[in-house]
Amino acid sequence: MTGRPKAYDEQDVISRAQQVFWQRGYSAASTEELLAAMGIGKGSFYLAFPGGKKELFAKTIQQFHQQSLHQLEQRVATSAQPVQVLKDYFYHIATAAPEAHEKGCYLGNTVMEMAAVDPQLQQAAGQLLKQLETQFFVVIEQAQASGQLTNPTNARLLARHLLTLWNGLSITRRLYPDNGQLRELLDLQLAILY
Repeated sequence: MTGRPKAYDEQDVISRAQQVFWQRGYSAASTEELLAAMGIGKGSFYLAFPGGKKELFAKTIQQFHQQSLHQLEQRVATSAQPVQVLKDYFYHIATAAPEAHEKGCYLGNTVMEMAAVDPQLQQAAGQLLKQLETQFFVVIEQAQASGQLTNPTNARLLARHLLTLWNGLSITRRLYPDNGQLRELLDLQLAILY
């Protein structure tokens, strides 16, 4: 007996839940808000996510990261200028709408909020950010080896610098949601990738 087939797309409902969590935060998002956004009932919710809100949240950060990192990896793999792809990844922030600036970085928000709420979820989000750092490292190391990047600074240190910049932008973009100002800041910070 296989049971009833799902009447919804799991990736879609996870994406909808992610928008609620991103807007409200994990603690403030109620199950009722999540169910309404996801368009599923309580029974379906607990059948799909037996661990409840915590399991759903963990799946939202995992899916968000996989999609974002996969897009970056694809751009890097198909570009003759992978360092420029990294720069563009950052510069994309300076093209966002004001409401996007108010939300900050989904994974960065998670690391901050979960520090006081759930260390396990905090660690999971932190590990995903470290995967982003690893992608930065791979690009930088290869670009240094090929001569596309002349900065001789250790590739791991440069990658960690970029991760620090990424995390800092999560807050700075809330303070200065002006794309022109963010672009100037990025010009200064990304000059290290020469």
